[in-house]
Amino acid sequence: MNDPSIFPLLNASLNGLAGFLLLVGIVLIRQGKESAHKRAMLSAFACSVVFLVSYLYYHFHFSIQVRYQGPDWGKWPYLGLLLSHTLLAAAVPFLALRTIWLGLHDRRQQHRRLARLTFPIWLYVSTTGVLVYLILYVWTESGALALQALSA
Repeated sequence: MNDPSIFPLLNASLNGLAGFLLLVGIVLIRQGKESAHKRAMLSAFACSVVFLVSYLYYHFHFSIQVRYQGPDWGKWPYLGLLLSHTLLAAAVPFLALRTIWLGLHDRRQQHRRLARLTFPIWLYVSTTGVLVYLILYVWTESGALALQALSA
């Protein structure tokens, strides 16, 4: 894995898949399909774990710092999005683990109560993770410039 250019799309895809599985999981539980809900939510968590490992490997192994290189009017909205994404992303593993633990131990009331907090935060983090990718690697030259600087 010596090519850093594969990681941004991989990480965005894992974030997107986790978000999709979260939505599937919420639909399934509302339909009363508890077993399928459990599989979807554990799969979303697995995607998030693989994302985190991949993200940390990418940033520590390649020491890449991507700076926003888009239009000036977009810098502050992007930084606000990134800040909210980062702060909430730090909470997701703890919230998700506790929510999953409560569900697996059949502590339904506590699980539901915490899931009402965890679900929107986790979905926001997954969605904004994809949005950060789009801003840096699709809509601006930010990511390409960072990767180019790495190979120079």
